[in-house]
Amino acid sequence: MASSNPIRSIFITGAAAGIGRAVAQRFAAAGWFVGLADVDGAAVQALARELGPARCHAARLDVSHAEGWAAPLQAFWQAAGQRLDVLFNNAGIAITAPFEDTEVARHHRVIDINLKGVLNGCHAALPWLRHTPGARVINMCSASALYGQPMLATYSATKAAVRGLTEALDIEWQRHGIRVVDVLPLFVNTAMVADEVSKMKTVKTLGVRLSADDVARTVWRLAQMAPGRMPVHSAVGWQTRLFYQLGKHLPDAVNRFVTARMAGY
Repeated sequence: MASSNPIRSIFITGAAAGIGRAVAQRFAAAGWFVGLADVDGAAVQALARELGPARCHAARLDVSHAEGWAAPLQAFWQAAGQRLDVLFNNAGIAITAPFEDTEVARHHRVIDINLKGVLNGCHAALPWLRHTPGARVINMCSASALYGQPMLATYSATKAAVRGLTEALDIEWQRHGIRVVDVLPLFVNTAMVADEVSKMKTVKTLGVRLSADDVARTVWRLAQMAPGRMPVHSAVGWQTRLFYQLGKHLPDAVNRFVTARMAGY
């Protein structure tokens, strides 16, 4: 059974840097107990020292390995006072190149982390979420899920799949009292965008107008909302909100034309 401990808790994948780190810092500063999980074990241990051991629990986790989730979640559950209020599936990678110029093994790795990692997390965490009243899952999606992006094909495909998984589980898990939602930012000023995604002409066209803190604010807002008021999809930033609305109302041919022109095709 869940503890009466009033301190709420969040388990974050990809917590060592970028959006995951910003979310961890925001929630820890607000008094939450934070689970820090990342394939870079040394980096999450360093973040744990920064936040303070009383506020967090750190573990190395490769989200693509389903069998690797059990021990970190079990340890976090005990350290957090037997609560898992929010699972934030954030870990992700990208490839920015023409599809055929990338070895198929790298495409598979993107799928393993971005999609299978989310699926693994939801599956492994469900027993703990079910024992925490008002629990919720927040999945990191992307504006690239709105229409497939050239030079970012496999990444876009994984995020579209995450969007579909989110919608399905939000309906299925209502019987458990668990909400499943996602956040969809456009380009965020993180190392992944600087090192990979910035190669796209679309980035030069639209600019990078979001920070990791902007996304963290949206995650924080979703964590505070009453379950019945949470939107399934939260577009982050005015550009994403605009594309989200246009995508729902414009014909596919127009969406395709706009996407192609922005990408230089």
